[in-house]
Amino acid sequence: MKLGKTFADLFSLSTHLRTELISKKAILLYAYNGTGKTRLSMAFKDTGNHDTLYFNAFTEDLFHWNNDLVGDEDRRLLLNRDSRFFQGLFELEMDNRIRPLLQRYTDFDFRIDTEEWAIRFSRTVDGQIIDNIKVSRGEENIFIWCFFLAIVQLALDGADAYQWVKYVYIDDPISSLDEHNAITVGSHLAQLLNKADNPLKVMISSHHPLFFNVMHNELDARKSRKVAAYFLSRSRVDGSYSLTYTGATPFFHHVAILTELYKAEQSGELYTYHFNMLRSVLEKSASFHGFSNFSACIAQDADDPERILHSRLINILSHGNYSLFEPQPMLEENKTYFRKILHDFLKRYPFNPDLFPQQIEESEEKL
Repeated sequence: MKLGKTFADLFSLSTHLRTELISKKAILLYAYNGTGKTRLSMAFKDTGNHDTLYFNAFTEDLFHWNNDLVGDEDRRLLLNRDSRFFQGLFELEMDNRIRPLLQRYTDFDFRIDTEEWAIRFSRTVDGQIIDNIKVSRGEENIFIWCFFLAIVQLALDGADAYQWVKYVYIDDPISSLDEHNAITVGSHLAQLLNKADNPLKVMISSHHPLFFNVMHNELDARKSRKVAAYFLSRSRVDGSYSLTYTGATPFFHHVAILTELYKAEQSGELYTYHFNMLRSVLEKSASFHGFSNFSACIAQDADDPERILHSRLINILSHGNYSLFEPQPMLEENKTYFRKILHDFLKRYPFNPDLFPQQIEESEEKL
């Protein structure tokens, strides 16, 4: 990493970031938890002139539950009607904008009551609609995230209610994501931000390495002059903040995916979505080596010289409709296939051994 710049406080740092965004479309920040990412997002907002739409830990505070403790039937999520976040609630059919986004991730539905400023959730179980359910904390978070994305889309489209939005600041969206869903959320976000006519300036900060790597790759931070990526740190001596240019090498997200797959395999905690991740690595490797199909990166066996068996397995097992919040454990037989494909790949294409501290041979006993 190249030497970076140091700032005495969050105000001077956020002022610098705003200045840099005059010539940039987006800035990505990677930082460890406790560095001050969330406080930086608020400082960035406060140094502007009411021009920043932000998503951070405080965004969740705009929503709070009424659990109907008396009747235990009319459970609803209440909205803070004083926030500019909800300016388009009445005129812009927010539910129809949120629903397509939400359906990417969940199986529950909702309706917005504009008179009560409340949201009620429902779920269909065995053909029966169950109304006024209380969704899980993770499901609530993804709903709020989709609500936010719908507003970003309105701001991109120039809706009158969100003309004030000039900057979008996103801090650790859905911070508890597993690996597969970090890729999914990151890819969907990048599709939205990569629109050619996007007039907004964007700040994204995260402590999630895989999500950061996905955004770094999808926004083409390695090559684009309009995107900058930094490592944010804080001095324990004087409390100052430093921005260090990341360079390109730490952010090939297929390497990050591979290390996550290796950790999952070593722990034995393998889920169906890991096949999606493995396929992604194989496809990127095949493309890098000039092959048209990921099967070229699968090792040949004496009893499967054409790689047909394992290719078909990956094709089938990487196309399941897996729930964001209910990952399904792999069957033992599929774990065996997964381990063999992964181990053979790592033997065939040597990576930095520091990324895989335990010898591959030691884990072959699991096969």
